[in-house]
Amino acid sequence: MTDNPPLRGSFGDLLAEFFGTFVLIALGDGCVAMAVAGLPGSGRTAGDTVIFQGAGDWLLIVWGWAFAVAFAVYLSGGISGGHLNPAVTLAMAVRRGFPWKKVPGYWAAQIAGAFAGAALIYAVYRPAIKAYEAAAGPDGHATTFTIFATAPAKYFDSWVGPLLDQVVGTAVLLALVLAVVDNRSKATSLRLGPLLIGFTVAAIGLSFGANAGYAINPARDFGPRLFAFFAGWGDTAIPGTAPGVGPYLWIPIVGPLVGGVVGALAYDFFIGRVLQAREELTPVR
Repeated sequence: MTDNPPLRGSFGDLLAEFFGTFVLIALGDGCVAMAVAGLPGSGRTAGDTVIFQGAGDWLLIVWGWAFAVAFAVYLSGGISGGHLNPAVTLAMAVRRGFPWKKVPGYWAAQIAGAFAGAALIYAVYRPAIKAYEAAAGPDGHATTFTIFATAPAKYFDSWVGPLLDQVVGTAVLLALVLAVVDNRSKATSLRLGPLLIGFTVAAIGLSFGANAGYAINPARDFGPRLFAFFAGWGDTAIPGTAPGVGPYLWIPIVGPLVGGVVGALAYDFFIGRVLQAREELTPVR
């Protein structure tokens, strides 16, 4: 057996966070690339630029992301905890005793994994992206950017709405993640945990996704956004200015970080302390 102490410690955790987030983005952004550029350009839809027709394509994206999350957490959870999301890491540090000294490393690994996942999707789907942009005309470049990162809906006239959306969506995510992983609760099985977390992401996408693309994960948005900036999307990616909203770059970063802590606090207030009180009443055998 090879003696490799770094893999037994924090470095092993970082490898798992990097690779888990890489898989998350490869599968998640991959399903968006399928809907935006792959299916239209393949001749399997009504036209070269026909996307988001009714609920069908949205369901493809929502359930694609759900399975991406589930399998990425299954992949990495046994080593690093499967955070794959700076908002999860921060909430765990604030409310679950996760070591603060590990937070910067986890964040860096998550963002790097997301960047690499976006690069893979660009390499695989580059012909489809170019074909879509050629068929769609001037607006095509902005549309293909949505393969990589999120943007607010056109009905928002300030940054407040998208920010609130990200806070609420991520608060729901963390509250339900904590419910899934809480050993004091008899309602869930840890073996089903990753799948249930994936279903949680699907529920958020179905409930809030149209508002701002339900990033609910700073690494999921910033890593691919940074790649898109270098790959030719420029100002569309960073600062990502949206009409009526202004520079959008910061919203899917700050909103989820705040929302994650809010969700953890809400879970502990409404559920966690009840479980704790009942556990204290349980006689020791």
